[in-house]
Amino acid sequence: MKEIGIINRDIAAVLSEQGHGDLLMVTDAGFAIPSEVEVIDLSLSENVPMVREVLKELEKYFSVEKMYMSEETKEVNPGHFDKVSQAFGSGVEVETLPHTELKKLSREVKAAIRTGDFTAYGNVILVSGAGERWYLENSNH
Repeated sequence: MKEIGIINRDIAAVLSEQGHGDLLMVTDAGFAIPSEVEVIDLSLSENVPMVREVLKELEKYFSVEKMYMSEETKEVNPGHFDKVSQAFGSGVEVETLPHTELKKLSREVKAAIRTGDFTAYGNVILVSGAGERWYLENSNH
């Protein structure tokens, strides 16, 4: 029985299937996830769990090179935007785009983790990256 790390079997499986450049989304409770996208529904009740709680756990086991969030997130919930932007460290690029474009991009994610978060525009798309574990004999390349 798995007792350490991410014990949710669906999240563990999705993470193991992510390759460099693949997309994974963590959504608020109301995001309209495209029907063709695998959904891992963690929502239990209002604000349980929160997007940031899920990101905090993912950060321990998942390398991210870039994040996408909507411009509306930055405008409407700047505190949330700032905290999510730092969830994987200051070296991770954050790109904003209109919410309508984020919805289009969501069709390309391998999976979406739906939370109970009621933070408006609380969604984030993570781009899988190569973490610090990769060996580089010559770091100039």
